[in-house]
Amino acid sequence: MGIFNALVVDPDLEWEFIDGSIVKAHQHSSGAACEQETAIGKSVAGNTSKIHMAVDACGLPIHFSVTGGEVHDCKEAPKLVAELPKGDYIVADRGYDSEALRLQIKDKGLFLLSQEKEFNSGNDEMDWCLYKYRHLVENVFARLKHFRAIATRYDKLKRNFEGSIALACAFLWLPM
Repeated sequence: MGIFNALVVDPDLEWEFIDGSIVKAHQHSSGAACEQETAIGKSVAGNTSKIHMAVDACGLPIHFSVTGGEVHDCKEAPKLVAELPKGDYIVADRGYDSEALRLQIKDKGLFLLSQEKEFNSGNDEMDWCLYKYRHLVENVFARLKHFRAIATRYDKLKRNFEGSIALACAFLWLPM
């Protein structure tokens, strides 16, 4: 994580995009012998982990966290938002629409741009052009899953998997 954090020196924080993506865990990745956290959860798809990612306006990763695959985006979002540097807008999908998260983001001095769950409740003020740029976070997941160690999680421990993600994110920052 240290190398990744050292490379994130000047992110464009006008817009911050957050989302999560499921990663299937290899069958041999579960069952660690030690008592450390694995962040592998049971779901319909089997053993999975979820990467919660925040990217800047240029589409470069600025922060991430790893949980079990069964953890909903709204449950991890308050921790993710608390770690983010101050920007102007946070853009998220419908999975991040909760009143508690909206209040946390408003208290931080940011504006949450998210399509609300109710079809006609507040979507009139939605900046749909900015919302369409949410593909930048999806592009980061697509680029991360080019790394075999991330696309199919082989690591037994959460800290090892986080290290693989941090190294891959560092590679994304290098061309800049």
